[in-house]
Amino acid sequence: MSKKGKEKNTTNKAKHTKLLNRKKNRIKKEKETRKERLKVIVKKHQEKLDTNE
Repeated sequence: MSKKGKEKNTTNKAKHTKLLNRKKNRIKKEKETRKERLKVIVKKHQEKLDTNE
């Protein structure tokens, strides 16, 4: 016996997957850029401390 009611919507599945992947990639890039910015800031701070001492 099959389920009654509306069929499952699979026509937009590829589109949805594409959008989700795009979102995941964007978030991953943002994390990487934040890490890079933090590294630069920490490095500058360390250099400043070294020159003061």
